[in-house]
Amino acid sequence: MKVQNCDLEYLYSSGVNWELNDIPMMLSDLNKASSGAGNTIFSGQNSSRTQTFIVPPVAPTAAISVETATAMAMRPNDILSLTRMIGEFNHPLRSGVTNVVLPSIADKPNGLVIITDVPSGDDDACGVILSGSVGDLLDKMLLAINMTRENVSIIPLVFWRTPGGRTPSRAELDLARPFVNRALELLSPHVILTLGTLAASEIAGANLPRNHGNVITMESGAVCVPIFHPNYLLLKPNAKREAWNALQTVQNLLKNSNE
Repeated sequence: MKVQNCDLEYLYSSGVNWELNDIPMMLSDLNKASSGAGNTIFSGQNSSRTQTFIVPPVAPTAAISVETATAMAMRPNDILSLTRMIGEFNHPLRSGVTNVVLPSIADKPNGLVIITDVPSGDDDACGVILSGSVGDLLDKMLLAINMTRENVSIIPLVFWRTPGGRTPSRAELDLARPFVNRALELLSPHVILTLGTLAASEIAGANLPRNHGNVITMESGAVCVPIFHPNYLLLKPNAKREAWNALQTVQNLLKNSNE
C-alpha cells in the first residue's frame, strides 16, 4: 500500500507507530532542493533515500472560546440542527480546507455510534467521513455484524482536516469537543465504538493496543469499545482477527441492550 507523506500523522493517530527513515524537508529547504537538477524531492531520482516534505505542525489561533462553543452546541434540540450548526461554526481549521466533514447520521439507528479521529484527504475531498479504501473496509466490518451506515452514526473528533493531516492540537480538539458531546447526548447510543488511538484516548481514556476490545462503561450509561482504526488494519492485516473479536462483542452488547 502506498502511503502519502501528508497522511503520516493521520496514520499515527490511527494507531500506527513506526520509525521515519526518510529525510525530512522543511519549507526552508524546499526551494533549494526544487531548483536542483532533476527536482529530486518529487522524482526520487539521484538519491538512495526518499526525501519527504513535512508540513510544520503549527496550529492556527482559536477565533472563539471553548465556553462560547459549548453554549452554541447546547442550543440545538435535534441532531440535524446540530449538524447544520457544525457546518456554520467558525473553527480555526475552516481556513484553507475543502469541506466541512459533518457527522454521518443513521437513518435507521440501532444504538451504535462510531467516533473516529480526523478527516482524511479522501474525506476532505468528498465531504464524507471515513471514505475511500478506509471507508470500504469499515463497510465490510459493519456488514460482518449485519449492519450498514444506515444503522450507525459516525462522528469525527474534529470536522475539518488538519494541515498535512497532522494530529489536531489540544486547542483544536477542545473547541470541537462540545459538538461531539452534544451529538452523543442527542443520539443517546447504547454502544460507542472508537476507532484508533486518539478517539480511544479522548472518548474513553483508553490506550491502544492495551485496551483494544475492552468494554468501558461511560458516565452516560453507554458502554465504549475501543478498536484499531481501519487505516491500521489495512497496514496490519494480522490485526483484523482482534478487530473481528471486538466487533462480535459490540454485536452482543447491542443485542442485549435491545432485548
